[in-house]
Amino acid sequence: MLNENILLLRKAKGLSQEELAVTLNVVRQTVSKWERGLSVPDSEMLIRLSEVLETPVSTLLGETPAEGPAPADELKAISEKLEVINLQLARDRAAGRKRLHWLFIAVCALTLIAAAVLFLLNSPYLNWNYGDPETAVAGTFFHAFEWLFVRTAPFVLIGSVAGIVLTRKKH
Repeated sequence: MLNENILLLRKAKGLSQEELAVTLNVVRQTVSKWERGLSVPDSEMLIRLSEVLETPVSTLLGETPAEGPAPADELKAISEKLEVINLQLARDRAAGRKRLHWLFIAVCALTLIAAAVLFLLNSPYLNWNYGDPETAVAGTFFHAFEWLFVRTAPFVLIGSVAGIVLTRKKH
């Protein structure tokens, strides 16, 4: 919601991400992250953003003027909405971290399975008849795969194990 409002209001004012970033004294990538919902501005930056975009903070956070809080409660409402947005971002990051963790586990498992298959097959391409065009092409591709796999598998395995360790859930 906040990210969409920043994007819409910036475009309505005719500002590019770069122009808005310069006005707020941040880098363009920060504005891009806000608009993509990857991060949220802190409360001070939110107030500066509302001033630059000439809109109330409550509107940036998604309230319509009819449902807006009383002026005395506005700061409390802003902080509550920012807390909700931060919790949503934290939940999204945790889900992404979990997906990445399982991806590393899958890569590790596939690497070990491929190594086991190659070990059990005992390099069958060495016995193929390379004089026959069909087996020569297949043997060449298999040999290239095995050659590449044997040289990259240790790095892939080490990297995926490191990824599993780094993305595990911390208690």
